[in-house]
This record gives sequence, structure tokens and C-alpha cells, in this order.
Amino acid sequence: MSVPDSERWNGNIHYHGVLVDAVAGAKSMLDVGCGEGMLARRLRASGAEVTGIDLDENGIELAKEQSPDGEISYLQGDFLTYPFEPESFDGIVSVATLHHMDEAAALARMRNLLRPGGTVAVVGLARDTLPAAVPWAIAAIAARTWYRFSRTEWGHPSPIVWPPPRTYGQVRRVAGNVLPGSRFRRHAMWRYSIVWTKPSV
Repeated sequence: MSVPDSERWNGNIHYHGVLVDAVAGAKSMLDVGCGEGMLARRLRASGAEVTGIDLDENGIELAKEQSPDGEISYLQGDFLTYPFEPESFDGIVSVATLHHMDEAAALARMRNLLRPGGTVAVVGLARDTLPAAVPWAIAAIAARTWYRFSRTEWGHPSPIVWPPPRTYGQVRRVAGNVLPGSRFRRHAMWRYSIVWTKPSV
């Protein structure tokens, strides 16, 4: 039996709101690594035109099953090579997908597909380095313990890459080089976010 979106929770879903807020007002959105489509459905509920792309065929089939009206366009393919037209979207989001690809290439592709004035918003995972890892690990364990008292963790069906190939510092530097002026923020529960708005001129 499928679990309704409203009852799902995990470390990725917890940060969906960060992305939704970042691209609020965008009319044409791309969800990179959309999986079975939970974030895409949330974006579509705001009235936006949404396209989701994922390399995993099973995830795309599950996404289509949960959007039988066809209002979301789901594509099975490689985001880095799929023949999108440049500047096709005014909002691009991605959750826990960047570490599956070459981060610099993926962020550059997002930059090129984004219209002037549009926003890229990413939530991702990276590796810790000692001793900086210690306070973050304590915070993450405390947060996960708190949420487990009130939530049942939903296991997503998408492929997993662990450990992530880059550290938080490395991802921050890549983001700064590819998306100058982007905002990099580290979050509890082993996540970070990158938000960047493409200059209008």
C-alpha cells in the first residue's frame, strides 16, 4: 500500500520546504533527480508547470503512477545530457542528487538551463571532516532522535550513493566557482543547501 505524501518523512523530505520557498513564484520548474515525484507534486500544487527527470526507470514509473492526470512531465534520462533547450526553466530544484553526479558539471548545467532572474535551489549530502564533524554529528543525532518520536521514517525507493564523494568544504568551493554569489548553508541531519539566483542582465 502506498504511503500518502502527507504521512511521509525522512531526512530529504524534511528539507523540501527550503526548496519550495526558494523557488516560490517560478512558473516553469525542473526537478533534477525527482525519484518517485514527491517534491514535483508539491511544486505542481503551487500552480507551476513542472518537469521531473531521473536516471532511475523504476522511480519514474512510480512517479507516473502517482500523477495519473499527466500534469507533471516525467522524463527518464541523464540530466547532464538530456536535450533541454538553454534557459528553459525559471526554477530548478534537486534533493540528494548532486553527489550522484560530477557536482561542477551538474551545477553548470543547471545554470545554463535557468532563465535570467530564475533560481537554482539544491539540498545535498557531503562528507564530514574531523574535528569539524563533531558538533554537527551531535546536532544531527539529536534532531533525528527527536523526529523519530513523532514520525515514522519513509524509505524512498531511489538508488543510494554512500558515502558522498566530496566534503562540505569541497562542495562549497565548487558552488562558489560555478554559481558566483550562491548561498551555501549547512543544515542538521547531514544536509546542506545551495541557493542561487541568475542575474537578470
